[in-house]
This record gives sequence, C-alpha cells and structure tokens, in this order.
Amino acid sequence: HGTAELDEIGTEVLPRRTPAPAWLPTAKGEEGDFCLRSSDCAAGLCCARHFWSKICKPVLREGQVCTRHRRKGTHSLEIFQRCQCAEGLACRLQREHGPTDASRLHTCQRH
Repeated sequence: HGTAELDEIGTEVLPRRTPAPAWLPTAKGEEGDFCLRSSDCAAGLCCARHFWSKICKPVLREGQVCTRHRRKGTHSLEIFQRCQCAEGLACRLQREHGPTDASRLHTCQRH
C-alpha cells in the first residue's frame, strides 16, 4: 500500500495521478459548467470568461456575432468573452446593404 502502483507486467513503478480538484468535474463540461481551459469542455464548447469565473460556452456558428480583437491581449480584458468562430468560419465585418459605415458588427462568416 505504497504511493506507487505497478503496471500489468509488474516491472515498472508508475506514479499515481493527482486527482482533479473536487469542484472540477471529471467528465467534459456542458454549457454553463465551470472550466479552466477549453479542453475541460465538451465538443462544440470553449472555456470563456463570464464575470470573474470561466464557463463552457458554445463555439460560434455562421451568422452569429463575434469579437474581433485588434490588439493582442485585449481578449483577457473582457468580462463576458465569446468563443471563437467554428472551424471554416472567420470573424469578419458584417456586410450591410446601406452605407459602408452603418454597422461595425462582426459576424462569423465562411472563408
């Protein structure tokens, strides 16, 4: 009953894995679950700031509003972060049929 376990062959001693903190679920997080990084969340979700914690939020789909960061490092300043656009989509200025400066809104659009 030591601090190491033996593998199937019994020749190597493998260290025990450190358990995850009790507040962090062992399964992949669903939308709204607390997380530390996007790999903690289920497929189609990312880990993003929501007030002063981070939760799993849905990856953005085509036509959804996205945030375009002009300078590196500004993403961490947001209190409500959005996920990135899904694969194959880019965050671009929404095309308007009126004057060119009518909207500064960015949406997820096909490349």
